[in-house]
Amino acid sequence: MKRARIIYNPSSGREAVKREMLDIIRVYEQAGYETSTFATTPEPLSAQNEATRAAFEGFDLIVAAGGDGTINEVVNGIAPLRRRPKMAIIPAGTTNDYARALKVSRDDPLEAAKVILKGQTIKMDIGQVSMRGGWVEEEGQIVAPADARYFINIAALGTLSEVTYAVPSLMKSLYGYLAYLVKGAELLTRLEPVKAKVVYDDGEYDGNISMIFLALTNSVGGFESIVPDAKLDDGEFTLLIVKEANLWQITQLAAQVLNGSHINNPQLIYKKTSKVEITPLSEDHPIKVNLDGEYGGDAPMTFNNLKQHIEFVADLSAISVDATTAKIQEEFVEQVEAMEASTHKGDSDQEEKD
Repeated sequence: MKRARIIYNPSSGREAVKREMLDIIRVYEQAGYETSTFATTPEPLSAQNEATRAAFEGFDLIVAAGGDGTINEVVNGIAPLRRRPKMAIIPAGTTNDYARALKVSRDDPLEAAKVILKGQTIKMDIGQVSMRGGWVEEEGQIVAPADARYFINIAALGTLSEVTYAVPSLMKSLYGYLAYLVKGAELLTRLEPVKAKVVYDDGEYDGNISMIFLALTNSVGGFESIVPDAKLDDGEFTLLIVKEANLWQITQLAAQVLNGSHINNPQLIYKKTSKVEITPLSEDHPIKVNLDGEYGGDAPMTFNNLKQHIEFVADLSAISVDATTAKIQEEFVEQVEAMEASTHKGDSDQEEKD
């Protein structure tokens, strides 16, 4: 029997996952997995270390149950490994951006777990960030840089990127999006551009920047219109560079985001790229990097898209055809047609017996 390890944050989502854990375990066992659990602790990197341990012990599936931070930690635990088990997620946080992308229930942990019963998966792109660059060669083997970190949804740089880690955890739990809006409004009043050089696949930008986004999915902070054409598995980030802008221009750009018209705004550079190098050009203004909502260090940094790096359980039938590569969708259609053919054959055989 295959084995699954559920790594869960016992305090996420007002303990919703914890309350339904027995039923969640039954779901994974119904799917053919001998299932065990691990409750994260306040110890730093608790989820990450357990994910690495479980991968080395040969678990076939690791389930990350909690907010985007917990999911990020689990990904960081297995992304550098040669043998990476499949992953599933049970969201229990504030924004749950990754659950939106995978079309997993964000309101009901048990329903989120039941996606495993569909038998559908997708190999998702993962972002890697390092001060040393991309994969390096050591003793004749290609390995991840020692300082590498990984992200699943977004990397952001600039004053506004400080919103997510500037909002206290208790405030996030109690007020959700309202907490971000209040903090965002406060930061807008002291928006300060930074001078940087950004190099991407087919060009570069050198100048003052208000914000930089590197997105892997189309769900950013609960909005699906910021990166409307994002694909989950094509090996490319969507890069958004907001040039130096005043408060009015930023406000106007934010309004355009709601209907997707921001892509043509002259204050914005919108590109597809597999690699990005960001270098500050002023020692007086460090550029903080936000990875999936948490502080991830200061630039300079190199960002690499690891194409189809981790296989995730997903409701592939609910994911837009435009959000994945054609090959993935073709394979899924073939699976559906095969299942339908099998069902029709079973009905015909039964009719003959009758």
